[in-house]
Amino acid sequence: MLCRAGAQGIQNDVPLSSSINNSEIKEDAQSAAPFIIRNIFITGNRKTHASIIMRELPFRPGDHFQLQQLVVKFEAARRQLMNTTLFHEVTVALKSFEGYNVDIQVDVKERWYIFPIPYFKIVDRNLNQWLVQHNASLSRVNYGLKLMYNNVTGYNDKLNVWLMSGYTQQISMNYDRLYFDKKMKWGGKIGIALGKNREVNYNTINNKEVFLKDTNNFIRSFFKTNLELTYRRATKTRHRFGIGYTQERVEDTIVKLNPDYFTTGHNQIRFPEIYYTMNFYNVDYIPYPLTGFEAQVNLSKKGFNHMMNVWQLDINTGNYWQIFPKTYFSINTVSTLKLPFKQPFFNSRLMGYGEMFMQGYEYYVIDGVAGSCAKTTLTRQLFDFKIHLPNTKKQTTNNIPFRIFGRIYSNAGYVYNPNPGLNDLNNRMLFSGGIGLDIVTFYDVSIKLDWSFNQLGQNGLYLHRKNNF
Repeated sequence: MLCRAGAQGIQNDVPLSSSINNSEIKEDAQSAAPFIIRNIFITGNRKTHASIIMRELPFRPGDHFQLQQLVVKFEAARRQLMNTTLFHEVTVALKSFEGYNVDIQVDVKERWYIFPIPYFKIVDRNLNQWLVQHNASLSRVNYGLKLMYNNVTGYNDKLNVWLMSGYTQQISMNYDRLYFDKKMKWGGKIGIALGKNREVNYNTINNKEVFLKDTNNFIRSFFKTNLELTYRRATKTRHRFGIGYTQERVEDTIVKLNPDYFTTGHNQIRFPEIYYTMNFYNVDYIPYPLTGFEAQVNLSKKGFNHMMNVWQLDINTGNYWQIFPKTYFSINTVSTLKLPFKQPFFNSRLMGYGEMFMQGYEYYVIDGVAGSCAKTTLTRQLFDFKIHLPNTKKQTTNNIPFRIFGRIYSNAGYVYNPNPGLNDLNNRMLFSGGIGLDIVTFYDVSIKLDWSFNQLGQNGLYLHRKNNF
């Protein structure tokens, strides 16, 4: 589909002319006056609406730029479009010029957007815990069907549906619409999930999760739903305003084993939640950033009575610099604060869950109500190559990219718990470090191999993976 965005709006079926090089513009014209963007041509977007692409561009028809500024804008536009994760490849270049008027070409190659795929995922916090501590037991696996439908209507909206069995029997759905207004600033998201388990992590002893399993009965059930309103004024920041509701129940056996699992003496809990989240991204590539800055701030209030009462603040940051050719340095931080400090076990999970973890402590969890960890990493790109696929359609990529990075890293962290019990990793500084290898490929899949050392005198090889599935 060929699109033209000009002063009169978006027009279709505009013929393309051959691209030209920047060197064809005379140097005296460059310095005499700024160039005026006359037209923006968008090609390759078979499904994505041109307005979604135009929304990410840092320039518009009628804008004035010196040639050097224009080149910088081209790279910013390419980076911003890649960060939508809608495209495999993006090219932004000068198409043609007439005097001081220039036409710009934006060419994209779209990804596949619909994935009805078998679902197979371990329930443990990381692969090493599943492989080593639970001997790769298939009883600790969720399986079923997952439908991922990205860019459903061409407006970068997402629909996910899970039908799961195995460790957890669950049905869940969420739909995220980035924009629903004409000015393309407001959007929304809705989600719902319900399920049940035969096994429950009911306590932490010696900084290890302790489980109870009943092969004949389900001993935990849950229901969760949330509704969000989102606001994105420009391109780098997105605000989320949400409300939610959670209902969870466990069998009396859990309460007998840990009376503080919920509020003392109760085996079920129901509570509303309100929250605000701000995401800021100014990095070269969100799935695997090497340069730039990113941050997320989340403030939530769960419950309004003695059964559930917690204010929670989460702050995550990432700073990334290129210090030499193909060599990068980064500092990442994750911090959490929960108030008041007296919380049941249900609200005390912290280090070792989600984004807050330290390399070298994959086999441990550290519960608490306040904590932070920082990671410094020196990264060196070792290889960057593509495997060519013959006989693919022109609209999709015919190359599978591979980038391989070597890393040296160090971690430091601390978790405060007013009642640590039989857990000696709380209320003390923790350190770790090591070397690693990252493989980054198709559809933002990244595989991480780490050889980590911790201050307990332990070391080992740890495997991590991240993808969109």
